[in-house]
Amino acid sequence: MVKNHCLAKSINDASWYQFRVWLEYFGKVFKRVTVAVNPQYTSIECSSCGEVVKKTLSTRTHVCSCGCVMDRDENAARNILSRGLGTVGHIETSALDVGNACGDETSTHEE
Repeated sequence: MVKNHCLAKSINDASWYQFRVWLEYFGKVFKRVTVAVNPQYTSIECSSCGEVVKKTLSTRTHVCSCGCVMDRDENAARNILSRGLGTVGHIETSALDVGNACGDETSTHEE
């Protein structure tokens, strides 16, 4: 049904909505905080310094003038995590010190 271009967007939107409902449900069951984050522009914003680095979709590596070099998807994931933590009161937004994605108090980053 997704191949039908008239219905594809609606079907995909419904699927993502159901996925989000399940995530929120299991977050409550396992007493974890779930936060919806708008992922727009997260792959072009540097997770290290915040500078906007324009790139085409085919560019898979994020390279910033501040010296930050990483996979484009990892950069976006760090920005999404930072935005999510910012909405629940965490003020630390450093990409290396934001804790873990499970909502636990302890960080998986060893010092």
